[in-house]
Amino acid sequence: MAIDRRKFLGNTGLLAGAAFLLPAMNSCGGTGTGKSKHSGTGLKLSFEPYELQLKHVFTIASFSRTTTPVMLTKIEWDGVVGYGEASMPPYLGESHETAAKFLSSLNLRQFSDPFRLNEILSYVDAVAEGNCAAKASIDIALHDLIGKLLEKPWFKIWGYNQENTPLTTFTIGMDKPDVVIEKVKEASPYKMLKVKIGRGTDEEMINTIRKITDVPLCVDVNQGWKDKQEALDKIHWLKEQGVVFVEQPMDKHNFDDMAWLTQHSPLPTIADEAIQRLDDVAKLHGVYSGINIKLMKCTGMREAHKMMNVARSLEMKVMIGCMTETSCGVSAAAQLSPMVDWADLDGNLLISNDPFKGIEIVGGKVILPNRAGIGVIKI
Repeated sequence: MAIDRRKFLGNTGLLAGAAFLLPAMNSCGGTGTGKSKHSGTGLKLSFEPYELQLKHVFTIASFSRTTTPVMLTKIEWDGVVGYGEASMPPYLGESHETAAKFLSSLNLRQFSDPFRLNEILSYVDAVAEGNCAAKASIDIALHDLIGKLLEKPWFKIWGYNQENTPLTTFTIGMDKPDVVIEKVKEASPYKMLKVKIGRGTDEEMINTIRKITDVPLCVDVNQGWKDKQEALDKIHWLKEQGVVFVEQPMDKHNFDDMAWLTQHSPLPTIADEAIQRLDDVAKLHGVYSGINIKLMKCTGMREAHKMMNVARSLEMKVMIGCMTETSCGVSAAAQLSPMVDWADLDGNLLISNDPFKGIEIVGGKVILPNRAGIGVIKI
């Protein structure tokens, strides 16, 4: 029983040992076959669709939207519940319908021990191609459940110092100058802004923001620039405006021009659309200065942790990002934040109907709660 396991770990001092073993387990590939016999005491999965309402119209180089569909998941075992989330902006190709179909196809009842993390998540990943956000919702809920059973938050299980969390950027989407000014004023508590550009109004966006704040900026071009020399000229100008790095400046398939741009750029270049899963990291070495890891694209915390370690071994910069998400998904990603160069963990701050309480931002800095699991409370 779970209570016996927790008492055993606590009474024998093996909780720290279990915390040590879990990171090692997370960094290795799964070996499970998913053929265990069905157990009536197995993991119980439930899920429900939810629609996030954005505070402002969200505009990037290729589209605008006012809502984001998400799927909220729960995994229950021995009376303990872990929460997860799939955020599915339409451009990623997932929806309430695809997520419901995928999640309904899973048989988590066959697993009677949630600590078989690699086996369970390897089974989930093998059920069908794609469905990365839906898979992330299982991964996050399972990590939340395991953390609660161990009575530790994941940043502690991984051995990270919560005082080392970075500042988070706050995203300013493209809009008319008066609306941009309003957004920047609302973002005054944040010490670094992420500015969406790439639609031909780049200088107008930056100049508008610089009229009212001198905080450091990063820019996300979302593949909006087409010519490498023009892109380099823009980056030189952006550096003069206090920009710290440039995210996804050119088409994700244009490796040759991106490698040239990175080689000549006075600012780091960060891959976003060009990076999804673990196998992509090594391919981008020498093409970009670093990567932006998002749980919804890489299937969750387990793979994000691996991606971060591989990127570090290649001396690449690491950013932890998010989609428009509730505090559930953002807080899960934030467990990795003490080990990254930059964080873009504002997805929950852009919505008006967050059903969770999780991380906080104080003075622009990510503050991790000491609550077990991913640190969220359902409200």
